[in-house]
Amino acid sequence: MKVSRRCEYALRALLELADRGDERPVRIEEIARRQRIPKNFLANLLVQLKQARMVQSRQGPDGGYLLARSPRKITVGEVVRLVDGPIAPFHCVNEALGEKCDLDGDCGYFPLWKRVRDAVTDIVDRATVADILDEHRRTAASRNKAMMFHI
Repeated sequence: MKVSRRCEYALRALLELADRGDERPVRIEEIARRQRIPKNFLANLLVQLKQARMVQSRQGPDGGYLLARSPRKITVGEVVRLVDGPIAPFHCVNEALGEKCDLDGDCGYFPLWKRVRDAVTDIVDRATVADILDEHRRTAASRNKAMMFHI
């Protein structure tokens, strides 16, 4: 399974919004700058995330984007499927297409690819945007702590 750049950007945008909490709507320009995402690309992604009810927008001078639901209710797997489609390391184990082996079930790797798909699916379906944010904050805190100098 390869996650597209588009999906990576969607996940990063959601992480940025989760990091802001419900403080205030965040403008596209700010998300784009902080996450290094091309603004026009981000605008299209936010429309897709809005249609999926992951984000909401507010108009006006104080407008921008907010999460439409708790970051604990948005899984990485949900975002991957929205942006990139079904999770499958090979077409033969794509559940959306009906798991079709080109060798009519005579491929020795078919059971392995199913286990790989199931393992990846389990990981991304259990990981929420909030989990990723918590881990990111812990990692950032330990990096900052390691860089402190005492005299």
